[in-house]
Amino acid sequence: MKYRCKVCISPMRAEPSDAAEMISQLLFGESCVVIEKQEKFWKIRMDFDGYEGWIDPKQIESIDDHESYQILQQKWKEIVSPKGNLMVSLGTEIPSQNVQEINVPPRNYIAEKAQEFLGVPYLWGGRSAFGIDCSGLSQVIYKAAKIPLPRDSYQQAEVGQTMDFLSEIQPGDLAFFTGDSGKITHVGIMLSPEEIIHAHGEVRLDMLDAVGIYNREQKKHTHKLAFVKSIIH
Repeated sequence: MKYRCKVCISPMRAEPSDAAEMISQLLFGESCVVIEKQEKFWKIRMDFDGYEGWIDPKQIESIDDHESYQILQQKWKEIVSPKGNLMVSLGTEIPSQNVQEINVPPRNYIAEKAQEFLGVPYLWGGRSAFGIDCSGLSQVIYKAAKIPLPRDSYQQAEVGQTMDFLSEIQPGDLAFFTGDSGKITHVGIMLSPEEIIHAHGEVRLDMLDAVGIYNREQKKHTHKLAFVKSIIH
């Protein structure tokens, strides 16, 4: 049986407890399957990206597989639900018979939508305009452009074609960064060969060079560049 999220945002946790780490979020209308049930929490697998986590079963409901849904392409929108009005975020899936088409090139669309998130606070595991992490930003913006991406930055780094030169970067390309361990820990969306938008404290604009992200306010590099990938064909 399929289920959909019936609240604006449902936290997905690493363990079946309200005190457990939030590892991601299920947005209104996103569908899932239940793979394990406990008394107060169910373990679900998201249909969109295959991500697994524990959620409160009171925040999902069974659905008719024949319903048609469209992806919300606005930063946020107030919608009417059986429980009352809800404020939902970009990437939410809303019932519709007429699927909205994107009328701008994907690269331009991604760059424009990403900038609408400027100032949104950083939230570990967040996937919405109310709080978002670095890979949540890239995943949700790409989802609105109808290009699926995995959930985490290290998974996203396995998709697409690596750029040989920074000068080849185009809007919408993804830049990946390593931590002290050498593993991919951060991702941002390129707006030009020198400018990146990413979630670091908040969604912000910074400069990119061969070393990594340069924060002009702190006057230092904050992230070490691993590579840049083109996801859009």
